[in-house]
Order: sequence, then C-alpha cells, then structure tokens
Amino acid sequence: MTTATATAEQRLVRAQHAAEAAVPLLPASAPLTAGTVTRTPDGIAIAGQAVSAHFNGAAEGEVVIVVGQDLVDALKDTPLGSLDVAQAIRPALEAAAATLGPVVVDPGRLAEPAEAMAAVAAAGGALVPLTDGSAVRAVVGLSVAGGVTAAPADRSPASAAGTRGGLELLHDVEMEVTAELGRTRMSVRDLLSMIPGTVIELDRAAGGPADLLVNGRLIARGEVVVIDENFGIRITEIVPPTTERG
Repeated sequence: MTTATATAEQRLVRAQHAAEAAVPLLPASAPLTAGTVTRTPDGIAIAGQAVSAHFNGAAEGEVVIVVGQDLVDALKDTPLGSLDVAQAIRPALEAAAATLGPVVVDPGRLAEPAEAMAAVAAAGGALVPLTDGSAVRAVVGLSVAGGVTAAPADRSPASAAGTRGGLELLHDVEMEVTAELGRTRMSVRDLLSMIPGTVIELDRAAGGPADLLVNGRLIARGEVVVIDENFGIRITEIVPPTTERG
C-alpha cells in the first residue's frame, strides 16, 4: 500500500469514528446509523442546516454536521423560544472532533448543506451520511490538516428505542442554564471607576429568590443553596412561558 493510499484510508476511518461518536448526541426522530463513508457529497440528498466548526489541538481541521429540516423546524418553535441550531448540536460537534485527541472546537457557523459538504470534500476530507433506515437524516463531515498526534478513540453509536417526534425530538438537546441573583443599571462612568472591593447593589432583596434562565428566558425561580463546595438552586416556582420578567 502506497503512502497516498494509506493516508486516504486514514481519512475515511477518521470520518467514520467521528460519525459514530456524534450519533448518540444528535437529536433525531428515529435511531440513526452511520452509513458508508465517502469522499464526495455526490448522492447525499438532505435538506436542512449545516454547522461547520474549526478545531485545533492534537489535530487541526474542520468538522461539519448537517441536520435535517425537521430538527431545524422543531428548534424554531419550542416552549423555551427559538433555539440556536449550532448550540443544539455542539455536543455532537465536540464529540466528533474529540475522536482525534484533545482539541478545542470553535463556536461554529451556519452554512448551506451543499456548500459545507463541498468544502469538506475540497479539503480532502470525508463525509458519513446518517440514516434512519429509509433516508439520510444527518451528515457528519471531517477534514484534517496535516498529521494527528493522538490515535482516534474507539467509539460506537448508542442505540435508541422507539420513534420520537415533535417536542420529544429536542429532549437530548443540551442547553446552557444560568442563575441570576439580580440586576442593576450603571453609568459608564461608574463602571469605569470600579475597583476590587466595590459593592454593587442589585434590585433584589437579600434572601430573595434567584431567577433561572435558559437562553435569557425566565423558566423558574428558587433559593440559593450550597452543595458541598458549590452553589445550587432549589426550585420553588416554575414560571409559565407567558410571564414577563419583573
């Protein structure tokens, strides 16, 4: 086997590993299975949205995930408001890139599916369609620049039972949740004059509840507690979606 042939085979194997690592973390209406890896997007038909992210560390390159229009539509209308596609599939992007070793993945950018898949092929990468047994529901693409300092991890897709649709399609999407003790308004002059030791008064009484937010949307309130050495929130109130913040 020539060096060029070996390198080409390595690209295919890396893409296959990346796809298998991403499968368990991708929201889908039915269990997905990694299909045959390919160097070109020819024959891969999928309508939806692509997210492309650069990574570097043990390896440098680009990871692309294309998701179907059903997930894109589901993310647009949820009880938590419209959710970002790139954020929803970020765990899958990170898992795919991590098969090459310790890497840092950038936030990612949205792209058209055909454009993103063509870019992977042009960079010498490979694409893996993910199917539900009847049609392509997602695609994972991986291109690597130069060598890889760590061997690919052994990954296998997790199995799922049953078919999911509607809101259940989003159940495995990871969201960033923040707790807010209070707010205030300050002039630029006051902000620039802050020094260590400055005390900022918030619009919340001492001992009052903290707000729990997802994507800036208030979903609950609770009391601050200490769990071991970390702060936590004990939920005391679930806020209806139509409630405005005070």
